Amino acid sequence: MKPIWIVDDDQSIRFVLEKALLREDLPTRSFTNPRDLLTALGNTDDNDAENLPPQVLVSDIRMPGGSGLDLLTKVKEKHPGLPIIIMTAFSDLDSAVNAFQRGAFEYLPKPFDISKAVELIRRAVEESQREDVAIEAMTATPEMLGQAPAMQDVFRAIGRLSQSNVTVMITGESGSGKELVAKALHKHSSRAHGPFVAINTAAIPKDLLESELFGHERGAFTGAQTMRRGRFEQADAGTLFLDEIGDMPFDLQTRLLRVLSDGSFYRVGGHSAVKANVRVIAATHQDLEKKVQDGSFREDLFHRLNVIRLRLPALRERREDVPALTKHFLQQSAKQLGVEPKRISPAALERLSHFNFPGNVRQLENVCHWLTVMAPAQVIDVKDLPPEVLGEASAQAAHLPVDATKNIAAPAVFHSPGGLLSSEKPVSTASPEERSHATASSAPISMPPANGAWESDLTAEALRLLAKDQGDVWDQLTQRFERQLIAAALSTTRGRRIEAAVKLGIGRNTITRKIQELGLD
Repeated sequence: MKPIWIVDDDQSIRFVLEKALLREDLPTRSFTNPRDLLTALGNTDDNDAENLPPQVLVSDIRMPGGSGLDLLTKVKEKHPGLPIIIMTAFSDLDSAVNAFQRGAFEYLPKPFDISKAVELIRRAVEESQREDVAIEAMTATPEMLGQAPAMQDVFRAIGRLSQSNVTVMITGESGSGKELVAKALHKHSSRAHGPFVAINTAAIPKDLLESELFGHERGAFTGAQTMRRGRFEQADAGTLFLDEIGDMPFDLQTRLLRVLSDGSFYRVGGHSAVKANVRVIAATHQDLEKKVQDGSFREDLFHRLNVIRLRLPALRERREDVPALTKHFLQQSAKQLGVEPKRISPAALERLSHFNFPGNVRQLENVCHWLTVMAPAQVIDVKDLPPEVLGEASAQAAHLPVDATKNIAAPAVFHSPGGLLSSEKPVSTASPEERSHATASSAPISMPPANGAWESDLTAEALRLLAKDQGDVWDQLTQRFERQLIAAALSTTRGRRIEAAVKLGIGRNTITRKIQELGLD
C-alpha cells in the first residue's frame, strides 16, 4: 500500500500522526521541510516497494525553508490527482481560500482532534483509490496482446482512428478489455499529452453521478463544502471514457447530449456555463439498440455516441491468444507479489485454451493470479488448474442422497480461487459408527443443487465432518472459508487491506479483526 506522506517541522505533530495512522494500518513517511519531500517525490517508483509515491500528502502551511502552499502548487503540477491536506495553526480566511484555489483536498486547522484528522485522511485515501474514476498516466498502459484475426482488426481500427477526434463506441462482453482499448485510442491520438479520465457510470449512485460528471459549486447540496470540478473539466484537452454508458440514468442522458453537442455544461448549483474540450469514448456490454426501443436510452444520444463503433471480441473468439495472455499475466502476477514467475505446461495451456472463459480476459487474469498463489509447484500442470477450468466432474455429488455419499472420497484439496480446504481423509475411511450417523435415515434425502464444483466439494467436506459428530462443523468450515477468502482478496490487492475489504464488501475494521483472528498477519 502506498504511504501517507507527512511534512511538518513540528516533530510532535509528525509523531502523533504517525502513531495514529499506524494503528489504522496506514503506512507513513515523514519529512521536516518541503525541499526534502520534493527530492523524494522525484525519486519515487510505483514498482519500488522502498520508494512508492504517496497516496495522500499531509502538509503544514508554514515551515522553515518553504511554504506549504508553494509545495501544494509544485506537487499538483506533476501529480494533479494526489489528495493534499493542508494543516495550519494560523486559521484565517485567506489561507483557507488560497489552499482550496490551489487544489487542496481539505484544510485542517490546528490544534485538531486526532480521530477527526485520521478520518479526514481516510476519506482522502478512499478518494485516491477510486479506480473507476482515477486519472491514469498513459505511460503505465499495459501492452495490448493479440495475434488472432479479430484482435488484428481492432488494432487496425485503433491505427485508423489515431488521427481523429471522433467519438467512439466500444462494445463487447464484460471483462473483454474495453477500457484498455479506450486507453490505446487516447495514447495514439493527438490528445495523448492530455489527461485520460475514466468513470464507470454503473458503479456510482444516481444521486452522485451528476456531480461526478459535471462537478458542483460550494453549497449546492448538503455536504458540498467546497467547489469541485467534475470529470468533464478534469478531462479538458484529453479524453473522457464513459464505461457502461447503458446504465446512465435517463435524465442525465439529456445533460450528456448537451455537452456532446456544444461542449458546455453547468456545475450542479452553478449559474455560469463551463466549456470543456473533451473527446468522449463510451463503452457498453448491453444492446443499446434494444434499450432505445424499450425507451430506456435516448435515441438521439445513441446516434451521437455511435459515430464509430468498435466491437471487441470475447476471449473464446480468440483462443489462439490465450497462451500469450496467460504467460503475460503469470509474469505480471509474480511481479506484483514479489515472487519468481511460474511456468505452465503445454498440456495446461491447451486445457486453458479450450475453456470458454465467460468472464473473458479479466477471468483469465484472475485465474493466473490464483495459480501464482495456489499452485504448489513452479511448473503449473493440468491438475493445478481451478475447477471451473477442469470441469464439473464432482457436481454429481450434490444430487446424490446422503447415504450414497459414504462411498465417495472427499477431494484431497478444495481447489477454488475463493479458497483452499484440505481434507484429512476420504469419507469412505470413516468408522462404522460414523457411517451409521450418515445413514441414520433410511429414506434418501436429496441435497440442494450446487451451482459449481466448489459447492459440491464443500458438500462432500461438510458431510465428512458431520459424520464425526464433533459439534463444531460450522466453526471449522467458516474459519477455513474466511481464511482463504480473505487471503485470496489480499493476494489480488498486493496486501492492501482497505482495497481487499472493498472488494469483499466488508468494513475495514472487520477485515482487520478477521486477519488477527485467523492468523493471517
